[in-house]
Amino acid sequence: MPFHNHRLLRFLPRVALLAAAAVLTGLVACDSADTRAGASPGAAALHLTQADWQVQTDAGFTSPPLTLDGQTLLDHWQPVALPHALPVSVLGQARAAASAGVAPVTRTSWFRLTVPPVPASSAPLALYAARVRTDGTLAVYADGHLIHTAQQQGPLWNSPHTPLWVLLEKSPDGRPPREITLRIEHTAATQVALSSLWLGPVDAISWRYHGRQWLQQELPGMFSSAFLAVGIFALLVWLRRRHEPGYLLFFVLAAMSFIRGLHFYVNFPIANDWFAWFTVNSLFWLVTVVHFSIGLLHRRRQLWLTRALITASVLMALLTLPLWPALPNTPRTTPMLYVVAALMGVSVSVAGIVNAWGRSRDAMVVAIGTVLATLFSATDWLVQNNFISPENWYLGPHTNAITFSVFGYVMYRRYTGAIAEVEQVNASLAERLRAREAELEASHRSLREIAQQQMLSNERQRMMQDMHDGLGSTLISAIRSVEVGGMSDERVKQTLKDCMDDLKLAIDSMEPVEADLLLLLATLRFRLEPRLEGTGITLLWEVQELPALDWLDPSNALHILRILQEAFANILKHAQASEIRVTTAAGDGWVCVGITDNGKGFAVEEALGNGGKGLANQRRRAQAIGGDVAFESSAAGTRLTLRLPEKRPATM
Repeated sequence: MPFHNHRLLRFLPRVALLAAAAVLTGLVACDSADTRAGASPGAAALHLTQADWQVQTDAGFTSPPLTLDGQTLLDHWQPVALPHALPVSVLGQARAAASAGVAPVTRTSWFRLTVPPVPASSAPLALYAARVRTDGTLAVYADGHLIHTAQQQGPLWNSPHTPLWVLLEKSPDGRPPREITLRIEHTAATQVALSSLWLGPVDAISWRYHGRQWLQQELPGMFSSAFLAVGIFALLVWLRRRHEPGYLLFFVLAAMSFIRGLHFYVNFPIANDWFAWFTVNSLFWLVTVVHFSIGLLHRRRQLWLTRALITASVLMALLTLPLWPALPNTPRTTPMLYVVAALMGVSVSVAGIVNAWGRSRDAMVVAIGTVLATLFSATDWLVQNNFISPENWYLGPHTNAITFSVFGYVMYRRYTGAIAEVEQVNASLAERLRAREAELEASHRSLREIAQQQMLSNERQRMMQDMHDGLGSTLISAIRSVEVGGMSDERVKQTLKDCMDDLKLAIDSMEPVEADLLLLLATLRFRLEPRLEGTGITLLWEVQELPALDWLDPSNALHILRILQEAFANILKHAQASEIRVTTAAGDGWVCVGITDNGKGFAVEEALGNGGKGLANQRRRAQAIGGDVAFESSAAGTRLTLRLPEKRPATM
């Protein structure tokens, strides 16, 4: 399937929404399964949904007693249904947190659960609760004995997301405890939240604990780490492509999301410190970066919204600084800050949808993703402040998955779009190249036809000129001599033989020799051997391999043949030789052809000075093809050396 399949891209937003709906449905199904599993009275695990509750007021936090007796607990119990959570006064909680130096007024909420009688079992037992929320200490008692404590040094950042899991010791008769009591300390300005509890064999209820732990902490942590890894990759891309700010924004978005999600996983004590400052303020900058990203996609300026977001983010960062805690960055005050963040998220979402409508699909997808993330965070705010059941799932940790998916989709769209654009450009270039190749082929074909016609015309003209100057001139002279009776029969016979040799040379020069001088010499040898057989002259053929001569066309071949023919003719007429030796050599960019005889020799300078036409014609023809002819003669014989250039001379 090609990467630029636009039909697939059209359905991806719907697939992303369906995936988010599937996650929500799965979480609801898990929550419903908790309730249904405890409905059967014969089930292996007990679902405890009823308790007795009372609240005591104290002057401060105290250590839980090791055992409970009648003096510890007053008889002020009232029945409550679990899950139990009273809404928090957000403003009152914030005012109490901002009152520095005042000893806190604390309350202790007691929950007593009566365990129905169950058959004795040898399997280990455990107590599980989806959530116990408090800003103080937690203690669990079984039949009046302390068996578990938590948050003795204060609440931890991941406490609201960590379910309660306590292994129980059985009584000597192997039966589970008859009464479970929870002691939950908290400040007077806050309220506690307690989900329903499960009591039963470890194997029967451990999946509830591990499943919620994985969905609330481990899975979001994996998404957050993957998001950061892709963000670092985007940063490396931006370092090479500084003109594309989208990669830098993606990195900042991933970094802010990672920092924002740290408090969901780490077990640091909650304090007004730099870690809290980073995690709280990263949310404001996260919303601001999302706004910049949407603006980069739909390319519409929103100066008023940009200035408002930056101002709010800077103001919140200054107000929550640990150096001067005008507004402490702890969970008691951050609910008010999160209201501001939610308003920012809604503003960015609405502005993004309005500006992206009909203009940018990518910007619309990011804006819708921002709406989902804002709704998820709003659900967390409601759970955190006891406005809805504490058994509901925290969806905030999963906003990283939404952000990662949405911006991953945008990056995927950009990547596949770039590939499609490159493929389209390549196809266009290929089409233009084919058109140009066709034009060039037609042009070359036309040029080849013109060159062929020109070559034929030149060859025709050359042959006419050669026949007129050579064969024609000789025949005319012979005819005139015969007419006036000035030529013997033997002379006429020799003249006709010379004419025949000229005609054969002209024909041989037209044979294709493919730039091969040896092939041309072989043609000459084929013509000369019959004439030499009756003269008693021995022909010694001592040639070697020669480089190709790219300039060896029919015209130049005829020059070479006439030079060599003249050399053989002079030997036959004047040298009285008994042996002719033909040699070849190559070197220093030249090819040499030597013809040596053992005749009586002649005076070279005298022959040239007397205006001998044969020697002069040989030199003229050699110069015409960029070469030269040298003559060496003595009483022992004569040698002619024809030098030819390997490459075409510039003057040819």
